[in-house]
Amino acid sequence: MKRIRIFPLLSLLLFAAAGFGQSATSAAATSTPQAPPSEEPPTIASAIDREISNVEKQIVEVAEAMPEDKYNFSPETLHIPGSDFKGVRTFAVQVKHVATSNYFIWSHLTGDKLPAGLNDGNGPENLKSKSDIIKFLKDSFALGHKAAATLTIENMLQTAEGSKSIRLHLATFGVAHAYDHYGQMVEYLRMNGIVPPASRGKSD
Repeated sequence: MKRIRIFPLLSLLLFAAAGFGQSATSAAATSTPQAPPSEEPPTIASAIDREISNVEKQIVEVAEAMPEDKYNFSPETLHIPGSDFKGVRTFAVQVKHVATSNYFIWSHLTGDKLPAGLNDGNGPENLKSKSDIIKFLKDSFALGHKAAATLTIENMLQTAEGSKSIRLHLATFGVAHAYDHYGQMVEYLRMNGIVPPASRGKSD
């Protein structure tokens, strides 16, 4: 009967197991996505800021897509049979309304003084040109980013200054309200034969 040499065989098995373990560990490390070392962990402020950036991009693109000679367009002018668009906002007023609401909502978080002319929700009467209205819109979203930066885990459920709402609600309500009017504004574009930027293909 041949004798089995235990120690050489055991050494071989241990060596193979060690090699397999190192390969598996290396493969796992390679296949597991690694976050960039410089990436900051998300915060409540950065999460809300991202949502504001998303809706800002959509709204600004729509505002820029509408030709200036159509800024006073309202569905009421189409006289669609069976429709009731009497008294609805023009496209220009839609844009100014979003911006004005942004100021009214987010100023409670920043403490900023409201711009002159915000007597109601339709924005300053003196803003007539497309460029002035878009600047007004962009400035209102700048306030939104400033508002988002004020949010912390400690204060997000506190009642905002001069409001009955908590800070987190105001921050997110500004986003929700803007999306509501974005949905109306894209219809204004389509009624004028314009495909909204977000719906265009690469070749459009």
